[in-house]
Amino acid sequence: MQVVLATWNAHKVREIREILADAPFTVVCLADLPPIPESPETGHTFAENALQKARFVAERIDGVVVADDSGLEVDALGGAPGVHSKRFTPEATHAANNHHLLERMDGKSERTARFRCCIAVVFGAEARTAQGSCEGTILTAPRGEGGFGYDPLFAPIELGGRSMAEASAAEKNAISHRGRAFRALPRLLSELGLLSG
Repeated sequence: MQVVLATWNAHKVREIREILADAPFTVVCLADLPPIPESPETGHTFAENALQKARFVAERIDGVVVADDSGLEVDALGGAPGVHSKRFTPEATHAANNHHLLERMDGKSERTARFRCCIAVVFGAEARTAQGSCEGTILTAPRGEGGFGYDPLFAPIELGGRSMAEASAAEKNAISHRGRAFRALPRLLSELGLLSG
């Protein structure tokens, strides 16, 4: 069986393929298919955006589609950037977003945050969702060279003070919001009758 991952993000594709390396299905991404336009993201929650993206692609192909939406929720910022994590600044680059986050967190003692991910699987008219999260804190300066996005500024509880960008890919995938959400994918596929358990 083949599952289409509804994203053009190469970092995300690599990470998800590593997370699902032992899965009993093949993961292909939009870059592997004839051109499909990028889906709008107009939802107010990660689940709404994930479902919107999965349905958008499922309307254009025949098969099983999985999409995710994820982001960083910072308690001192009232949960921001949240669903706007990718576009936290007009430039919408990792560097600009990280710089803006550090500016907004300047002088704040409350630094708790979490990465959250929601995945949505769509097959025909049926849909299922699952979520994963990773609790931690926002650092005062970026650390590490790995990962992408906010990884250099986020220190998960499980890493004992190291940033997500200082973790190996295997360490990150074991504890990350995306890893936790995507490890539920075989269960969702079974619920849809697409995998035998």
